[in-house]
This record gives sequence, structure tokens and C-alpha cells, in this order.
Amino acid sequence: MYDPGPSRTVAFADVDVSSFEGVVEGVTSLEPLVLSLLILGVAALVLGVWWLIRWFRRPPGARLRRVLAGYDDVSVLMHPNPDPDAMACAMGIATIADSVDTETTLQYPGEIRHQENRAFRTVLGLDLESVESSSELTSDAVVLVDHNTPRGFTGAQTVEPIAVVDHHPGNGTGTKFTDVRTEYGAAATIVTEYVRELGATTEDEENGDDGTLTLTPELATGLLYGIQADTNHLTNGCSSAEFDAASYLFDAIDEDLLERIANPQVSDDVLQIKATAITEKRVEGPFAICDVGTISNVDAIPQAADELMHLEGVTAVVVYGESDGTIHLSGRSRDDRVHMGETLRHAVSDIPMANAGGHARMGGGQLSVDHMRGIGPSDGIDKAEFEERLFSALSGER
Repeated sequence: MYDPGPSRTVAFADVDVSSFEGVVEGVTSLEPLVLSLLILGVAALVLGVWWLIRWFRRPPGARLRRVLAGYDDVSVLMHPNPDPDAMACAMGIATIADSVDTETTLQYPGEIRHQENRAFRTVLGLDLESVESSSELTSDAVVLVDHNTPRGFTGAQTVEPIAVVDHHPGNGTGTKFTDVRTEYGAAATIVTEYVRELGATTEDEENGDDGTLTLTPELATGLLYGIQADTNHLTNGCSSAEFDAASYLFDAIDEDLLERIANPQVSDDVLQIKATAITEKRVEGPFAICDVGTISNVDAIPQAADELMHLEGVTAVVVYGESDGTIHLSGRSRDDRVHMGETLRHAVSDIPMANAGGHARMGGGQLSVDHMRGIGPSDGIDKAEFEERLFSALSGER
């Protein structure tokens, strides 16, 4: 049988409790006022620590809403020629701003030409304003959505956004709020999380006038389609967040609105450019490249690239065409060896005034025809040499 020995008993017996008694006597001997102040000070300290923890652990949606609440009006600025993802984000930010009585104007540079983008705007009844210069922005407080650096209008470099919500790579930030998640497939996923974090209710649920957000069928449909459009219907470049967001939105969408956006009529010039890409493509191994020539609708180029991706045996494509002295590039990849954004960036890296980039699965870019032909410090290249560059970049040789 185990014998604990006398030492354990002696240890307890030898404890000097006089020190504890002294502490108790010291506290109880304090003046009641001093004791009360001491208790209040400790309580205030505990409350302050608790408040700081809650402050720093606030979800991003709550932090953005607090920033928006500090302004009477803001301009929600989309990137040039906005797509459904950008427009859906703008809708979501406007809804959050409205919950704190901040007025919003949804603005964009460029044009809305792609039939899918036009349908999105028309079907959902969006009130969007076009801008050509920074002086046309309706507010000094600007929120960027689906891009993180202002571009596409005169004076863009002077704009300092108060907030940025994006999923594209880049160094742009907001002065008060920045949320850039490059691992996400769509910026609309981020905004959907904001709406969810802020406890949005549907139109069928009770909704008081206490600043609660309402997830309308139009907003739910817009956010869901924005996610679908940027992830090729949840098949390309997705994270688990896209599926979670789609599941959350599904019960609130309007299926008729969704069908009308997803199946717009296609113009003749878009069909012609797609046909050119299919018939004039140049294929080397698993890669396809096509020059669709001079075009009037640059939005047809990414659609033609999507079309070429259906070709059996082709894992990466680049389609390019010329409009108003600028060559527009669009690339798609389902090849793990080809990061399309980096591929296009490498292909144009030494051409003055050219820019290109994007994600692993899709990318785009623009370059001046004059600069490609030799204006500036380069010697210039023709289109045949440019295509060789593209094939080399796709193969990882450049």
C-alpha cells in the first residue's frame, strides 16, 4: 500500500497563513472611498481590455461600415469597362453604406459593351455613371471595388481611395480600409461575406429601421452572378469561400433575373470574332494563339479566348486584336504549368508602355502598336515575332 509519508502532511501544516491574513486586513482597513475607487479601476481595466479585444477582432464588414458611416457621401468606383463582379461589389457596398445613411454614387471609367455586362446592368436596374476625369467623381471619399489602383481616366493617379475591396494582385491600398484577398476567385465573394457578417435579412423577414441590411433578390442575384462570372460558373479559380458564399446567397436569388443575365443576345461582331479565333488559330502542342485582326469590340477578345478553351487537347490560349492603335490581349489557362498572368507579363516586359498581368487561370494586357513597332528604346517587333514570344512564354522559356 502506498504511504505518502509525513512530509506531505508537514508541508501543509507548515504553511504560514499570516501573510494572507495581512493582505485581507490591509484591504479591509482601507477607507471605503479608496476601496470603491480601487474596485472601479480594476473593473474599468478589465472592461477596457475586453473592448480592445472586441475592437481588433471585429469582422471586416463591420470595420468597413464604420468607415462609411464617417462620410455623408462616397463614390464607389469600378474598374474600366466593369464586369458583373465589379458591378455586384458596387451594389453590395452601396447597400452597406445605405444602412448607415451614407449616400453613394456608383461610377466607372470606360464603357459597358460586353453583352453580359450590359444585361447585368439593365436587368438589375443599376444606376451607374461614367467618368472621364477625376473632377467628375461625385465625392472626395472614393471606395475602389474589384481593383486596387485607380486607372482609366484623367487624373486617376491623384485619387487616394479611403477603402479598397479587391481580389487581384497589386499594391494599392485605402487610407482607412484595405481588404485584398488574392486567394479568392471573385471580389463579390468578399462583399457577400460582409453582408453575411452584418446580419442581413431578406425581404421576407422582419426588418426594423435600426440600420439592418436587406439582402434583396436583386443584390443576391447580382452577387451570385458576379461570383459565377469570375470563376466560370464555379469551375475555375475558386476557393472554398466561393462555394460558401453561393450557398448563402442561393435562397434569396431571383431565378428569372439570373436567367436573363446569363443568356443575353450576342451581337454579330462578337460571333464573327469568335469564328475568326476558331478558324485562324495557330496551335503548337497544347497551346493556341490567334490574332483576330482589327476589331471594334474589344470585349469580344476574352469571349473568343473562352471559346478556344473548348478545343480538345488545348490547355492554354491567347487571343489578341487591335483597336484604335492598341493591341488587346486575353489569355486563359487550365494548364498547371502556365500561370497566365505571369505569362503575358513576361511576353510584353520589354515593350515600352505595355502592361499585362492577371491570375493563374486568366490574364489580359494592352500594348501600343507604335511602341511595339519600335517607338522608344526598343528595336521593335512584328506580329510574327510577337507570337513567337507568346509561345515561348507559354512554354516557360521566356
